[in-house]
Amino acid sequence: MTLDTVCSLLIVEDDLALQKQIKWSLDRFESATAHDRSSAMLQLRKYLPAVVTMDLGLPPDADSVSEGLKLLEQVMAFDPDIKVIVLTGQNEQAHALRAVAMGAYDFFAKPFEPELLNLTVERAFKMFELQRENRRLQELHQPDALAGLMTRDPDMLRICRTIEKVASSNATVMLLGESGTGKEVLARGLHQASQRRSEKFVAINCAAIPENLLESELFGYEKGAFTGAGKTTLGKIEMAHGGTLMLDEIGDLPMSLQAKLLRFLQERVIERVGGRQEIPVDVRIVCATHQDLSALSKEGRFREDLYYRLAEIVVKIPPLRARVGDPALLAHAFVRRFAQEQNRCAMTLAQDAVQAIENHAWPGNIRELENCIKRAAIMTDGNQIGCDDLGLSPGQPDGFDSSLDLRVIRDKAEKRAIVAALGRVNGNMVKAAELLGVSRPTLYDLMHRLALK
Repeated sequence: MTLDTVCSLLIVEDDLALQKQIKWSLDRFESATAHDRSSAMLQLRKYLPAVVTMDLGLPPDADSVSEGLKLLEQVMAFDPDIKVIVLTGQNEQAHALRAVAMGAYDFFAKPFEPELLNLTVERAFKMFELQRENRRLQELHQPDALAGLMTRDPDMLRICRTIEKVASSNATVMLLGESGTGKEVLARGLHQASQRRSEKFVAINCAAIPENLLESELFGYEKGAFTGAGKTTLGKIEMAHGGTLMLDEIGDLPMSLQAKLLRFLQERVIERVGGRQEIPVDVRIVCATHQDLSALSKEGRFREDLYYRLAEIVVKIPPLRARVGDPALLAHAFVRRFAQEQNRCAMTLAQDAVQAIENHAWPGNIRELENCIKRAAIMTDGNQIGCDDLGLSPGQPDGFDSSLDLRVIRDKAEKRAIVAALGRVNGNMVKAAELLGVSRPTLYDLMHRLALK
């Protein structure tokens, strides 16, 4: 959204003479002014200031602090990082302390010393910048347990934080996503972030084992349970005791075993094939599938009661094509790894190769990308991998990619926002400008530039 001016300070004061005095004493800061709660919120949305100075006594009830406290509550709800400095009378210290308890940064008694107010405002700006930088660094942080997962996509980073949150519990986690999206990497990361990290992580692919062998693989068997059972053998569930068991492709689990797995999840005991003894097992279950288990359960192909037992925490992993910036990021990392394996450390990706990677849909996700880069690293004659080496369709010529043109992106976003705002207020330009946080002339200019009528 286009802002009229960048103002970092908002001064809220109903006494116009005092308002001018405060603005003059803080003239080294770009500032905007407001005289009541509604105008203050309009200016707040319009300029997004870092610091607000405000009087608690505002119209229509200037003799009370109710309007000022309501405004403070709205400002904190709008952005808790905004630093609000309350200017109050000598006999209103109790109200000022209440404002601080609600989230105000500091308070000043009137009449104030301009030098001290300047110093406090400057400190508030520095605190705002520090908190913003800290938040940026936190967003880039990736827990050590998920070090094997390389991403900068916001959705994937949120998934990493979700995994970190649920790791300390014993809740069953269901990972949903297309094949090759990194479900096992997340499962291992979940195990490493949990209190079970010192015990085993055991994985079994339910689709890779024949149905007649899967029961003994999961639950184990006693000696003599069937022909060839020469000794008692532990199943995967029992082997994972104290640790984590990953049931990959759980959607392919035969119906005959779903009831037995459900009983284990309910009772936390197993019986080996050919055995009669109940064996207690303490294990955390993580399951994964590329199928829609909810739809399968409605079709009668997967037990509904088992689905709800497994779906305590559901994590939906986006495909590679939906992860912003990840295809190129992973491609560069794979090139470095495979070039080192091939003793060709100078190998890089050409610009047309990067564009082709970003434009490709990657139906096989990360696994397909990894294989593609590995093949190119082995077969390429020179030290630069081009689009032809990858076997992909070329991207835009001359390094141009319209999808990353900020002007095009901004124009589309502004156009969508203006159309939505005008529709919401039935074409009223004044209300639309207020809703968008811009002045009416600015809105007219934007509509003219974007050819909106």
